[in-house]
Amino acid sequence: MPGKTSSPITGVILAGGRSRRMGGGDKGLLELGGRPMLDHVVERLGAQVDRLIINSNTNPERFARWRLSVVPDTLAGFLGPLAGVLAGMRWSRAHAPAARCIVTAAGDAPLLPHDLVAQLSGAADRHPGAVALAQSFGELHPVIGIWPVALADDLEAQLLSGVRKVLDWTDRHGTLAVAFAPLRLNGLEVDPFFNANTPQELERLRALIAEGDIPKDVPRDMPKDMPKDMP
Repeated sequence: MPGKTSSPITGVILAGGRSRRMGGGDKGLLELGGRPMLDHVVERLGAQVDRLIINSNTNPERFARWRLSVVPDTLAGFLGPLAGVLAGMRWSRAHAPAARCIVTAAGDAPLLPHDLVAQLSGAADRHPGAVALAQSFGELHPVIGIWPVALADDLEAQLLSGVRKVLDWTDRHGTLAVAFAPLRLNGLEVDPFFNANTPQELERLRALIAEGDIPKDVPRDMPKDMPKDMP
């Protein structure tokens, strides 16, 4: 199983959204497979990075069980996922100065590939200064990517100028799409970045995951145009 990369990288779990479609609250605390959904994200991303933090604007005590630093946005006003990326950059620069990049993942994406960081960092190494974002089934996932910490000041300036959409900012520096193959889960090919935004999506994911079952990655040479087969 792929592990940590040779260069230090800080992992940032973005859990700062308001979860309106889920009815509010912290989606990562909802049960999936007999434990909080965030457990799966912490387990999968934590094994691939040197430091791991949670970005959230709620009471940090809600995440006490994971014993991770909980970092709020550095800019006020719930400015979206880019504000969480900036908070992660600022924390990493202060507490993990050897890390030139952070890797972000959503707190409601419990099926993250075990080679997520290795694949993203490999692409970033080939294109210094660019932002590599995960892609599956031809779709980019703007909150799952690797971000050079050196871009923090530019990101803050753009946020203050009104930029909110992730791609509007990443395109300034070069957006790299890193394609990932599906996972095989209970006989189905499933998006490895499937996230539960609504109660219905969460129930669909619960139905796919038997308690204690760990999804296995489909071999990476699987055809990229394989159709998504979700119930």
